[in-house]
Amino acid sequence: MPSVTRATPASRAALFIGLVVLVVLALGPYWAGRADMRLMSEIFLYLALACIWNLMAGYAGLVSVGQQAFVGFGGYMLFALTIFGGLHPVPAIIVGGFLAAALSIPIATLIFRLKGAYFAIGTWVVAEVFRLSFAQIQSLGGGSGSSLPVAIVKEIGAKKATREANSYWLALGAAVIVLLAVYFFLRSRRGLALTAIRDSEVAASGLGIDIWRTKLEVYVIASAFTAIIGGLIFLQKLRISPDAAFSVNDWTAFVIFIVVIGGIGTLEGPIIGTLVFFALRETLADFGTFYLMVLGLVAIVVMLKAPKGLWGLVRDRFDLELFPLSYRVRFPKDEEGS
Repeated sequence: MPSVTRATPASRAALFIGLVVLVVLALGPYWAGRADMRLMSEIFLYLALACIWNLMAGYAGLVSVGQQAFVGFGGYMLFALTIFGGLHPVPAIIVGGFLAAALSIPIATLIFRLKGAYFAIGTWVVAEVFRLSFAQIQSLGGGSGSSLPVAIVKEIGAKKATREANSYWLALGAAVIVLLAVYFFLRSRRGLALTAIRDSEVAASGLGIDIWRTKLEVYVIASAFTAIIGGLIFLQKLRISPDAAFSVNDWTAFVIFIVVIGGIGTLEGPIIGTLVFFALRETLADFGTFYLMVLGLVAIVVMLKAPKGLWGLVRDRFDLELFPLSYRVRFPKDEEGS
């Protein structure tokens, strides 16, 4: 009798290799230099942001160009809750995520009235409102920004090496948690509904799926995780300002580039895209604006030659799926030969 399965030999091999890589990365503070750890921490955090944006745009159809709103919000909540609330930085980051989730609900009720390009512009307007609002808060430095006090910085670790190791582990842990959360969400009933919405909203609605509610859940979850990642970003930077916190270039444009070239609507795409992005950045960053031109050229070529992204090209050619999300029918060997 044929059986239905999700796992494949490729996904099992990917699981084993992924666990080995995770163990090696977890031991990073024992074999990597400080500069290498900072770079890897940045890679982990960008990977997390890319996975979150991919969940929104690639599955829920929520193409946001204003996710920097919640990156900045999470960063400012870290500063506010530690300086004025007396919280340890890690709980402060988590609380910031919950506050972002609560704040995202009224924002969603407003911008969900917009469709397509208007929705994207609406999210950017929200981010600008956030930037201008936090620039007026003088207790957090106003337009010039603020730095974390030394006493709060030492709560992360008494020594600089300890602080850098702890920040590294937090970034790695955040990337793993986000990746697993998105994976298990997509494997759940809600994820199945989300996939149906991605394929056809009309058909999904006909099946009784509450499209608005499903998209709202995704937006709230994405906002919470984005704020947490934002808190971790500025925990490493130790300084925040409105322009840095709500930078559309750093926290949205680069993330969109990562997802598009890697493969939107896939879990493997953000991983591939993040590696390509940082390879290009580390190779070409010294060339100034030429580096940005190359990024744009790469994005155009990929969109023309591989509309599904680099991973989409590989998946279509070799039928690979490292994260087993699709159902496959497996036939017995005697039936395969007949």
